[in-house]
Amino acid sequence: MTMPMTLKEYLVACDIDYEELPHPRESTASRIAELSKVARERMAKAVMLHSDSGYRLAVVPSSSDADLEQLSHLLHEKVTLASEHQIMEHFRDCDPGATSPVGQAWGLQVYVDDMLRHQPDVYFDAGDHETLVHMSGREFDRLMHDSHHGRFSRHY
Repeated sequence: MTMPMTLKEYLVACDIDYEELPHPRESTASRIAELSKVARERMAKAVMLHSDSGYRLAVVPSSSDADLEQLSHLLHEKVTLASEHQIMEHFRDCDPGATSPVGQAWGLQVYVDDMLRHQPDVYFDAGDHETLVHMSGREFDRLMHDSHHGRFSRHY
Protein backbone atom coordinates (compact mmCIF):
# COMPACT_ATOMS: atom_id res chain seq x y z
CA MET A 1 0.00 0.00 0.00
CA THR A 2 1.07 3.58 -0.49
CA MET A 3 0.09 6.82 1.17
CA PRO A 4 -3.73 7.13 1.20
CA MET A 5 -5.13 9.72 -1.20
CA THR A 6 -6.97 11.37 1.71
CA LEU A 7 -3.64 12.32 3.27
CA LYS A 8 -1.85 13.09 0.01
CA GLU A 9 -4.64 15.41 -1.17
CA TYR A 10 -4.80 17.14 2.21
CA LEU A 11 -1.05 17.82 2.26
CA VAL A 12 -1.23 19.19 -1.30
CA ALA A 13 -4.29 21.34 -0.44
CA CYS A 14 -2.40 22.79 2.55
CA ASP A 15 0.66 23.42 0.33
CA ILE A 16 2.90 21.43 2.66
CA ASP A 17 6.43 20.60 1.53
CA TYR A 18 7.10 16.97 2.47
CA GLU A 19 8.84 13.84 1.28
CA GLU A 20 7.89 10.18 1.40
CA LEU A 21 10.54 7.80 2.72
CA PRO A 22 10.26 4.02 2.40
CA HIS A 23 11.08 1.86 5.41
CA PRO A 24 11.04 -1.88 6.16
CA ARG A 25 7.54 -3.13 6.99
CA GLU A 26 6.94 -2.46 10.67
CA SER A 27 3.91 -1.58 12.77
CA THR A 28 5.06 0.45 15.80
CA ALA A 29 6.22 4.05 15.61
CA SER A 30 9.14 3.38 17.97
CA ARG A 31 10.38 0.47 15.86
CA ILE A 32 9.96 2.45 12.62
CA ALA A 33 11.98 5.30 14.16
CA GLU A 34 14.70 2.86 15.18
CA LEU A 35 14.89 1.18 11.76
CA SER A 36 14.81 4.54 9.98
CA LYS A 37 17.46 6.12 12.24
CA VAL A 38 15.01 8.84 13.33
CA ALA A 39 15.12 10.27 16.85
CA ARG A 40 11.98 9.02 18.63
CA GLU A 41 11.23 12.56 19.83
CA ARG A 42 10.82 13.58 16.17
CA MET A 43 8.61 10.64 15.23
CA ALA A 44 4.95 11.57 15.73
CA LYS A 45 2.40 8.88 16.49
CA ALA A 46 -1.37 9.12 16.51
CA VAL A 47 -3.56 8.00 19.39
CA MET A 48 -7.28 8.00 18.65
CA LEU A 49 -9.47 8.94 21.59
CA HIS A 50 -13.15 8.41 22.32
CA SER A 51 -15.36 10.45 24.65
CA ASP A 52 -19.03 11.33 25.04
CA SER A 53 -18.60 14.18 22.56
CA GLY A 54 -16.97 12.02 19.87
CA TYR A 55 -13.58 11.06 18.52
CA ARG A 56 -10.35 13.03 18.56
CA LEU A 57 -6.73 12.39 17.76
CA ALA A 58 -3.84 13.00 20.13
CA VAL A 59 -0.40 13.29 18.52
CA VAL A 60 2.59 12.48 20.70
CA PRO A 61 6.27 11.60 20.13
CA SER A 62 6.92 7.88 19.62
CA SER A 63 9.06 8.00 22.77
CA SER A 64 5.92 8.68 24.83
CA ASP A 65 2.43 7.49 25.61
CA ALA A 66 -0.64 9.71 25.70
CA ASP A 67 -1.55 10.54 29.30
CA LEU A 68 -5.32 9.93 29.29
CA GLU A 69 -5.78 11.59 32.66
CA GLN A 70 -4.07 14.77 31.44
CA LEU A 71 -6.05 14.67 28.17
CA SER A 72 -9.31 14.25 30.12
CA HIS A 73 -8.37 17.31 32.16
CA LEU A 74 -7.48 19.28 29.02
CA LEU A 75 -10.72 18.30 27.25
CA HIS A 76 -12.92 18.65 30.35
CA GLU A 77 -14.36 15.14 29.89
CA LYS A 78 -13.25 11.56 30.36
CA VAL A 79 -11.45 10.12 27.34
CA THR A 80 -10.57 6.53 26.58
CA LEU A 81 -8.60 4.89 23.81
CA ALA A 82 -10.67 4.13 20.73
CA SER A 83 -10.97 0.48 19.76
CA GLU A 84 -9.22 -0.94 16.69
CA HIS A 85 -12.64 -1.24 15.03
CA GLN A 86 -13.42 2.45 15.69
CA ILE A 87 -10.02 3.47 14.31
CA MET A 88 -10.52 1.39 11.17
CA GLU A 89 -13.97 2.96 10.67
CA HIS A 90 -12.46 6.47 10.60
CA PHE A 91 -9.26 5.64 8.71
CA ARG A 92 -10.75 3.29 6.11
CA ASP A 93 -8.05 3.99 3.51
CA CYS A 94 -5.15 3.38 5.93
CA ASP A 95 -3.66 0.01 6.76
CA PRO A 96 -4.93 -1.29 10.12
CA GLY A 97 -2.60 0.04 12.82
CA ALA A 98 -1.12 2.73 10.57
CA THR A 99 -3.13 5.75 11.67
CA SER A 100 -1.80 9.07 10.40
CA PRO A 101 -1.41 11.94 12.89
CA VAL A 102 -2.98 14.29 10.31
CA GLY A 103 -6.45 13.47 11.63
CA GLN A 104 -7.88 16.71 10.28
CA ALA A 105 -7.69 15.13 6.80
CA TRP A 106 -10.32 12.66 8.05
CA GLY A 107 -12.39 15.31 9.84
CA LEU A 108 -11.04 14.74 13.34
CA GLN A 109 -10.09 17.37 15.87
CA VAL A 110 -6.35 17.03 16.58
CA TYR A 111 -4.38 17.74 19.76
CA VAL A 112 -0.61 18.00 19.36
CA ASP A 113 1.70 17.45 22.31
CA ASP A 114 4.05 20.37 22.95
CA MET A 115 7.05 18.00 22.76
CA LEU A 116 6.52 17.86 18.97
CA ARG A 117 6.19 21.57 18.45
CA HIS A 118 9.24 23.38 17.11
CA GLN A 119 11.21 20.21 16.34
CA PRO A 120 13.72 20.73 13.50
CA ASP A 121 12.17 17.80 11.60
CA VAL A 122 9.08 15.63 12.10
CA TYR A 123 8.36 12.17 10.74
CA PHE A 124 5.13 10.17 10.85
CA ASP A 125 3.37 7.14 9.43
CA ALA A 126 1.92 7.78 5.99
CA GLY A 127 -1.04 5.46 6.59
CA ASP A 128 0.67 2.25 5.55
CA HIS A 129 3.36 0.17 7.23
CA GLU A 130 6.10 0.95 4.72
CA THR A 131 6.19 4.73 4.21
CA LEU A 132 7.20 7.64 6.42
CA VAL A 133 6.27 11.23 5.79
CA HIS A 134 9.10 13.66 6.57
CA MET A 135 8.80 17.42 6.76
CA SER A 136 10.56 20.25 8.48
CA GLY A 137 9.36 21.23 11.91
CA ARG A 138 8.25 24.55 10.45
CA GLU A 139 6.03 22.74 7.90
CA PHE A 140 4.64 20.47 10.64
CA ASP A 141 3.80 23.50 12.80
CA ARG A 142 2.12 25.09 9.78
CA LEU A 143 0.19 21.88 9.07
CA MET A 144 -0.99 21.70 12.68
CA HIS A 145 -1.56 25.45 13.19
CA ASP A 146 -5.33 25.04 13.80
CA SER A 147 -4.84 22.10 16.16
CA HIS A 148 -5.05 22.38 19.92
CA HIS A 149 -1.84 21.75 21.80
CA GLY A 150 -0.69 21.08 25.32
CA ARG A 151 1.51 18.84 27.42
CA PHE A 152 -0.11 15.41 27.62
CA SER A 153 2.59 12.90 26.80
CA ARG A 154 4.24 10.62 29.31
CA HIS A 155 7.77 9.53 28.48
CA TYR A 156 8.40 5.79 28.86
